[in-house]
Amino acid sequence: MFEHRNDPLLPRTKYVRRVARHGLFSFALISVSLAIGIIGYHFLEGLGWIDATVNAAMILGGMGPVNRLHTTAGKLFAAAYALFSGIIFLAAVAVLFAPVFHRFLHKFHLDSKK
Repeated sequence: MFEHRNDPLLPRTKYVRRVARHGLFSFALISVSLAIGIIGYHFLEGLGWIDATVNAAMILGGMGPVNRLHTTAGKLFAAAYALFSGIIFLAAVAVLFAPVFHRFLHKFHLDSKK
């Protein structure tokens, strides 16, 4: 996917396209994860769509739940979703910054050859 260390630096237009692709993938990953949380809170805890969205977004962002949970299924879902969200958030950030970090290392490697 990325160029080898001996290859020349990727042209700026292709690099911007790569960053945009990674950004789109990160956005899709976060969106699907948010949808999972919204659906889970709506059907397992009985929250309205807006409250389910707020709870899912707050947990996905690392802030914690807003509404008090009442059902056992809702509490178990919230626990699993919180663990899932932590991993997804880190994965999305890693995917987003991978091309930037790679370009930095690649450029650093090319500069060290001189």
